[in-house]
Amino acid sequence: MKKYLIVLIAFLTFSNVNSQNRDSITAEDYANAEKFLSYNTNSKIYRSYVYPQWLDNGDFWYRITTRDDSEFVLVKSKTGDKTTFTSKEELLANIETGSQENGRYSRIEVASPDGNKLAYIKDWNLWIKDAATGEETQLTKDGIENYGYATDNAGWRKSDKPILLWSPDSKKIATFRQDQRHVSDMYLASTKVGAPELQQWKYPLPGDEKVIQIERIIIDTKNSEIIPLKIPQDPRRGTLCDDISCSGAFDDNQWSEDSNELAFVSTSRDHKVAKFRIADATTGEVREVFEEKVDTQYESGQGSINWKYFPESNEIIWYSERDDWGHLYLYDSRTGELKNQITKGEFVVTEVLKFNLEDRMIYFMANGKDQSMDPYFAQFYSIRFDGKKLENLTQEDANHSISISPDSKYFVDNYSKPDTPNQAVLKKINGKLVANLEKADIKDLEAEGWKPAKRISVKSRNGDWDLYGLMFTPTHLDENKSYPVVNYIYPGPQGGGVGSRSFYPSRSDHQAMAELGFIVVIIDGTCNPNRSKSFHDACYGNMADNTLEDQISGLQQLAKKYPYMDLDRVGIWGHSGGGFATAAALFNYPEFYKVGISESGNHDNRNYEDDWGERYIGLLRKDEDGTSNYAKQANQNLAANLEGKLLLAHGAMDDNVPPYNTYLVVDALIEANKDFDLIIFPHARHGFGKDSYYMMRRRWDYFVEHLMNATPPQNYELGPKS
Repeated sequence: MKKYLIVLIAFLTFSNVNSQNRDSITAEDYANAEKFLSYNTNSKIYRSYVYPQWLDNGDFWYRITTRDDSEFVLVKSKTGDKTTFTSKEELLANIETGSQENGRYSRIEVASPDGNKLAYIKDWNLWIKDAATGEETQLTKDGIENYGYATDNAGWRKSDKPILLWSPDSKKIATFRQDQRHVSDMYLASTKVGAPELQQWKYPLPGDEKVIQIERIIIDTKNSEIIPLKIPQDPRRGTLCDDISCSGAFDDNQWSEDSNELAFVSTSRDHKVAKFRIADATTGEVREVFEEKVDTQYESGQGSINWKYFPESNEIIWYSERDDWGHLYLYDSRTGELKNQITKGEFVVTEVLKFNLEDRMIYFMANGKDQSMDPYFAQFYSIRFDGKKLENLTQEDANHSISISPDSKYFVDNYSKPDTPNQAVLKKINGKLVANLEKADIKDLEAEGWKPAKRISVKSRNGDWDLYGLMFTPTHLDENKSYPVVNYIYPGPQGGGVGSRSFYPSRSDHQAMAELGFIVVIIDGTCNPNRSKSFHDACYGNMADNTLEDQISGLQQLAKKYPYMDLDRVGIWGHSGGGFATAAALFNYPEFYKVGISESGNHDNRNYEDDWGERYIGLLRKDEDGTSNYAKQANQNLAANLEGKLLLAHGAMDDNVPPYNTYLVVDALIEANKDFDLIIFPHARHGFGKDSYYMMRRRWDYFVEHLMNATPPQNYELGPKS
């Protein structure tokens, strides 16, 4: 009997130490987890981030939150002296020079630099009106349906705002006539009592013979004269993202200061060729200066377009990854010959913030230069056009966000880490400290039991690269217990799952979910940006890779280091590209991933807008077996492999990733006689909008029930309490 009791006690002890199974999760548990969502954490941080409002004289002001309310702070940039006011009205009464602000105009109008004219679209044509009198002038007269001027009304990003670029003298407009007549249509039907309302718009697909074409023009607004640029139609493509308006403006275009020339870049349909061109704004003659060809896809940076034309010195600064890293190069604009490489080394220039021709200096953000830091931490540098005198202006080991004064003499630097709150400082443009501005106060947050995510690093699947991410654990973690693991995924390749490396008290619901008894892990796998080109291109042509082998390898490495991670109970979830990856995880790796929640997934990129797929997969083609390269990556073709629990969710009015992507998977699962779960939000767009908290609660329920094997509380309501 004594021996039996010893064995029984040992068994019970082992079970208690090594298991986090619970019969039920209560409403109180959910309420405790909810404390870690942003609408409860953001209000417990004070004096955090400085958004400088620069004034004409180089000084600035900012608003900062305090425990009592907020303060308005005026800063003298030369000395760093601060004056605090209790209201914005009191502040403005003490400012002698005004802040730089745009005039008032609607969101569908584009103001000229002098503020006197407003450009807008009406009936497929481009118009302007006098900002003072309202007098209207029709600039183009032959625009017709789906063949109009300056339009941005097709694809997954659409707007009524015209895409154009005013000349510096406010007399000319660079824009295009857009031919979208030949591309596919997309349809969505509303849900309501009675007959539904049909939404129909142009939505190009990889299977279309031609993509949207643009005919580049310059308009003399005084004479309403249209000057066509003397080149064939261009595909509607850009160097920064998918198309020519990802910034909301006419990307890849730059006027000369005298308004006589327009420099621009034409990008091929597959993003593999970028041609730098200069047009005469009077005649429309176009001179091709040089072109860049790549085997995968050309991009001009991360966060901004990094090329610049200097007609005064006959020079061009160009961005290229030709040596496997994103760097700046100086060209002669007359001959197209390379003068010198400006930046070089195993780091990536991400975003140029300021070009200074007079001093021949460039101020830019870069990742990975200091190899002792996280390679995703953005640092601020300066360098001369000739590539000499590279200087790090922000040496703190952190992720930096920079705002430069209009006179380029000062900058405000907000810097932090995912686990270290923000500090804001004022510096001279040479990096010398002028004043400490603010340091975030998170005492109230910590008093609530909050703790930061753990920064993690693992090796890639093949051991070639270090991968970085975040791990969220319960605030009352018991390392002697075993916890199910939730892998959040966003595979990119235009961005990763972690997102910004700055400090945030909440990232989605990751910490909240951890509070329920999960270990939540995010790993930015290979194929993500802000590293080398070979890293970014690791899965070019095969988006079905989804970084999943990196995720699995990374979790296995972490479990060896943190034995409380139970890799027999691994779930995965993601949204959009992460939704695609989640379904692929359950279909391709059913022995590893047991539960998945796939939200708004682009499961078949033949059903997603052409420019994203063609940028990262290439053009649609038939292989020797007669199957297209896109078909081989489609999730519905693998649906019969499902073994675990899968919840699919989509908005029925999703005009980014149309819901038919998920319907294809649903159809295939039914055909394969597989059990699955489905939520359709009848009125929701891509991000679910007001339904997002319902989706979050259902996500918690699903992992609690199927990964933790516990019963969740019924009908718990998430969301800010009024």
